[in-house]
Amino acid sequence: MFAVIKTGGKQYRVAANDLLKIEKVEANVGDIVEIGHVLAHGEGENVTFGAPFVDGALVTAEVVEQGKNRTVIAFKKRRRQNSRRKIGHRQLLTTVRISEILLGGAKPAKKAAVKAEAKAEVAADAAPKEAKAKKEAAPKAEVTAETAAAPLFKAPKGEPDDLTVIKGIGPVAAKDLAEQGIITFAQLAKLSDKDVAKIDEHMPFSADQIKDWREQAKELAKK
Repeated sequence: MFAVIKTGGKQYRVAANDLLKIEKVEANVGDIVEIGHVLAHGEGENVTFGAPFVDGALVTAEVVEQGKNRTVIAFKKRRRQNSRRKIGHRQLLTTVRISEILLGGAKPAKKAAVKAEAKAEVAADAAPKEAKAKKEAAPKAEVTAETAAAPLFKAPKGEPDDLTVIKGIGPVAAKDLAEQGIITFAQLAKLSDKDVAKIDEHMPFSADQIKDWREQAKELAKK
């Protein structure tokens, strides 16, 4: 017997003892989870389809492992703008072993520790409320310390320069640099290769891009 289930926005064809990787389910290894979204089930050529789900059908699965998928890289570059961004993402996955395919309201042999869809929805709804409660309960000084990350450089006293004069630095880039303590031509001109590497690591600017700005800043700092 097989069944077609829906979980995490995806559909899977499963049978008993199948190992399957699905989007993360909040459960511990060894727990039994219930997946109630059964789109179809059948045996051989005899197939029953739901509308959209089959009434009384249920699939249970044992959690084997909690892990992550391979890293997916998203890279964006704009021509002649000296702009490039690189972002990585690893999807959280749960490996499960299909235990039973139950029909007609039958009860599972092993009691489920958690229902896959229900617990995921409850956790998603509860997360913002818990975060808000913790934020309100925490002292103001602690919240400020956690949320305000220290800038990469110490901004000098005095009036800042208009960094947008430098070719390749727009208002957004100038704001990002100011947030990291870089506000003058002199600062940009004095950046060491080590400083350039630090900016390349922590900000969406390439080392070549920063070196180009440094050379332009040296000329502007002389004026």
